[in-house]
Amino acid sequence: MFDLIGGGVLGGLIGGVFRLAPEVLKFFDKKNEREHELAMFDKQCDLEKARGQQKLAEIGAERDAAVDVGVMDAFNAAIAQQAEMVKSAGGMAAKLSASVRPVVTYWVLAIWSFAHLWFAWNGWLHNMAPVEVFKHIMSPDFSALLSGTINYWFLDRTLKQRGL
Repeated sequence: MFDLIGGGVLGGLIGGVFRLAPEVLKFFDKKNEREHELAMFDKQCDLEKARGQQKLAEIGAERDAAVDVGVMDAFNAAIAQQAEMVKSAGGMAAKLSASVRPVVTYWVLAIWSFAHLWFAWNGWLHNMAPVEVFKHIMSPDFSALLSGTINYWFLDRTLKQRGL
C-alpha cells in the first residue's frame, strides 16, 4: 500500500516540478531580458550623448567659421577704405602711407636681428654650443615673424600679380 501512495505522491511531485520548470526558466529568461534591455538603453544613452556633443562641436565650428569670415570681410573693407582715403589725399600722404609697411618691416627685423646677435654673442661668451644658440634663436615666435614677413613681401605680392 505504501508503494501505491508513495508512488502516486512521488509521481505527483515529479510532475509538479516538471510543470514548474518552464515557469522558473521563463522567470530567469525575463530577468536576463530586462538586464539586456537596460544595457542596450545605457548604450543608446551614451550614443545620444556622443551625437549631442558632436552636434555642439559642429555648431561651434560653424560659428567660428562665420566669425572668421566676418572678421576677414571687415579687415578687407578697412584696407579698401584706407586705400581709397590715401588715394583721395594724394601726393605726400600717399607716399607716406606707402612707406609705412616697409619702414615698420625693416624696424622690426632690425630689432629682432639685434636681439639674435646679442643672444649669439652671449652664448659664445658663455661657451654655449652653436647648435644650442641656434635653437634658442630660432624660436617659434621668430619663425612666425620671419615667415609672415617673407610671405607678405614675396609670396603675397607674387600671387597678386598673377591674379590669384
